[in-house]
Amino acid sequence: MLKFSHCVLLTRVGGFYEMFFEHAETYGRLLNLKVAKRQRSSVPMAGFPFYQLDRYLKILVQDLNKYVAISEEFPNDVSKKAKSGGLLFDRKVTRIITPGTLIDENFMDPWESNYLLSIHVDPTSVKSNYTIEESPGRKKAASVLNLSRVEVGLAWLDLSSGDFLTQSTDIASLPSAIARIGPREIVLDSAFEEQEDSRIVSMLREDGHVITFQQPSEKELTVADWIPMLEDVIEDFDTTNFTASEVAAGGSLLHYVKTQLQGTKAQLQSPIRHQAEDYMSIDKNSLRALEIKTTIRDGRYEGSLLHALKKTVTKSGTRLLTQRLSAPSMSLTVINDRLDLVDEMLEYPQLRQDLTALLGKTFDTLRLVQKFSFGRGDADDLVELAKTILTTSEIADLVSEHFSSRNAIPIDPEGCETEKRRRKCLPSLMKRFAMEEVTELAHRIMESIDEEGLSEQHRFEDDQVAEMVGLAQDVLGREAGEEDLKQLPKRIQPKPRAIAPSFKSATDGRDDIWIMKRTASRALKNLHNSLDILTESKMQLEKDLKKKFGAESLTLKWTPNLSHIGHVKGKDTSRVIAHNMKSLSSSKSTRSFHVPEWTHLGTQLDETRFRIRAEEQRFLGDLRAQVVRNLVKLRRNAAVLDELDVAGAFAVLAQERSLVRPILNSGTSHNVVGGRHPVVEVGLGEQGRKFTSNDCSVGEKERIWLITGPNMAGKSTFLRQNALISILAQTGSFVPAEYAEIGLVDKVFSRVGSADNLYQDQSTFMVEMLETAQILKQATPRSFVIMDEIGRGTTPEDGIAIGYACLYHMYHVNQCRALFATHFHLLADMTKDFQQLECYCTDVAEDSNGAFSYIHRLRKGVNRESHALKVARVAGLPEETIEVAAKVLRDLKAALPAAGT
Repeated sequence: MLKFSHCVLLTRVGGFYEMFFEHAETYGRLLNLKVAKRQRSSVPMAGFPFYQLDRYLKILVQDLNKYVAISEEFPNDVSKKAKSGGLLFDRKVTRIITPGTLIDENFMDPWESNYLLSIHVDPTSVKSNYTIEESPGRKKAASVLNLSRVEVGLAWLDLSSGDFLTQSTDIASLPSAIARIGPREIVLDSAFEEQEDSRIVSMLREDGHVITFQQPSEKELTVADWIPMLEDVIEDFDTTNFTASEVAAGGSLLHYVKTQLQGTKAQLQSPIRHQAEDYMSIDKNSLRALEIKTTIRDGRYEGSLLHALKKTVTKSGTRLLTQRLSAPSMSLTVINDRLDLVDEMLEYPQLRQDLTALLGKTFDTLRLVQKFSFGRGDADDLVELAKTILTTSEIADLVSEHFSSRNAIPIDPEGCETEKRRRKCLPSLMKRFAMEEVTELAHRIMESIDEEGLSEQHRFEDDQVAEMVGLAQDVLGREAGEEDLKQLPKRIQPKPRAIAPSFKSATDGRDDIWIMKRTASRALKNLHNSLDILTESKMQLEKDLKKKFGAESLTLKWTPNLSHIGHVKGKDTSRVIAHNMKSLSSSKSTRSFHVPEWTHLGTQLDETRFRIRAEEQRFLGDLRAQVVRNLVKLRRNAAVLDELDVAGAFAVLAQERSLVRPILNSGTSHNVVGGRHPVVEVGLGEQGRKFTSNDCSVGEKERIWLITGPNMAGKSTFLRQNALISILAQTGSFVPAEYAEIGLVDKVFSRVGSADNLYQDQSTFMVEMLETAQILKQATPRSFVIMDEIGRGTTPEDGIAIGYACLYHMYHVNQCRALFATHFHLLADMTKDFQQLECYCTDVAEDSNGAFSYIHRLRKGVNRESHALKVARVAGLPEETIEVAAKVLRDLKAALPAAGT
């Protein structure tokens, strides 16, 4: 506990994991466990049965963000017992589990990556460059934007899949990079823990990240130092591509992982550099405002873009979809290759359906093979991996058959180039499959492992667990000491094996359950033949003894206390006594006795069983080693399956929701006809309502659209849907529109909706201005910006001034595509000289009875009526309040006819 003082220590004690001292008192009550003390001891302790480890780890690690050290017990041999004073077991911490270092825990979210991120930035450069500038009238708010030139190195990995990536960025872009990665834990130099008012730490804590401070390495690390720290790097990689900050971040990350794994080897995929220029940048605020991964209101997955698009059938395919949505591609080649694949599956629904059915039979290969790289994979994992490989082989055959039949059809001259390119999309994917050796491995696994034996073993284990669950209070009375257990009523006392040590003899006399087929190896075959002969000898001996003693109830048995015995009951006991057999135990109706021949034969049986189990474990080890030798091929195959899964999902969406293939080019125009919001449309459809589509053409002729109109008439939805259409297109998906031609977007910015940031003591308006500042400082002519009601958090005069200044900056400096929605109607008059700015609006239709409906379709022009009182009436404001507001509004308009606000 002293050595691992930053962790909650769980110690294996027989069939339980225990906490002691203050850990028992603090976390025992937190986990709703009984806190007790042993007899003649004042040490508090709390524990739970070993099979509940995952349940409590989830609470401690995932829910409470605690670090947990697991101390396992290891049986001492004779020499170690002598040195330890006769202790049966030695104990040592085998692993430290933190939120970012999960490997194969059952409580891990299979649909999401579990990233551990290391951030490297020179603390001195941050301190020396960080100044709070003055501006007219007030001090400028402290912001990481002031440190945009300070280089930051990022390195992140997922231990459960082996993904390992790096990136070089700057502090201004850091929040967005972190939001894109979505780490479960962040490792930071311990210097920042001591640095007063560290903006980096404040920023991370503000977003709720788990931060681990780590002492920097004593020597400066190079990329070459990564290899021994990883123990085994699967592939060669170019060591010259990484920046100094990336190397430092990677070294810190791997050092941390090695410490947490306590000597366990980590085999990660070769590090990949995330080049920012290869991906569309979606900043942190836009990821949130556009609800790409979670909703803005309550942070839920349901209602997000990812939720609306999730038609993937595999867990790893869903993780790939999430990654693509967070970082859409900037490569026209990559995007068109993805779209070609979707097109192919859309045109050939039978191919898509067959692929989907086969993908549904696969298991999570990336996480499976990673288990084996840590030496954790068991027989069940081997079977799942083998079935996935064999299904992958079926997929490869299906696709090969498909493009063979496609090539037999002549190409239509009219769509010659497009068709040629499309016909290459599947063959290029198939070339990445590496099937020969892994298929052999799969066949070997399936020919070796006995699935029926595995099922029987699981039933036996489940029965054992059920017995333990049935014990009173999960036998937590054991906390009071084994002596106290004797005082419990016999019906709720634990059975011997329930609190037995976690290591058992390989030959305990149970019915034989074998998980390997006897034909798996020559040694197993010979051993099973020997076991058959010995078993037959036992049956013959039992038959002979029955005849000799005239005792039909006689059986030859094994018990933990008496070892190999003969057993009789009823009247047969007197017949055995008559033959003067050595009695070992007896009751009123039974007798156990020594049979020398059975002792000799039973010892041979046990020895043979022991050797079979040892040979099974040896053979399983051999299969595990083969999996590790094929890690690269298995991971590559898994990557192809994920791409097929995502493409199939996009094809299903395109068919179900009438999506069209976007045309991507290197220009800066955004031309969408009949565009729809991919999430809102689904929600309205579920209510039986129809979404009103809208056109949007911003770019060379009209770079900025200034949009006015009433509340609730769809301005914000229109803004968001066009940003999402660009994101979907560059992700490689078809888009909700009748036609879409889009110039590549390098950055998407969204300034819509905000709230007070109480953590940083920032008002709603301050949050709005900070987000706006980021846009104005970072947007380029290739960026796409949506802004909604800039300046609403202050006076109308100040709001109009700020709104105009933002429009002026975007028009003259950023020169980006932008959709700007506002209730400050005067801005339309103030920007008349902006030749590439056009005004559009939504409206309200009102009948003679005062009933009204929203016209969600945009038209050219300015709507100087916000109809706020109509919305207030619908919301339920008292009618007298509405009348007062209407009078004030009339007076204001009369007094300020030109205000337009």
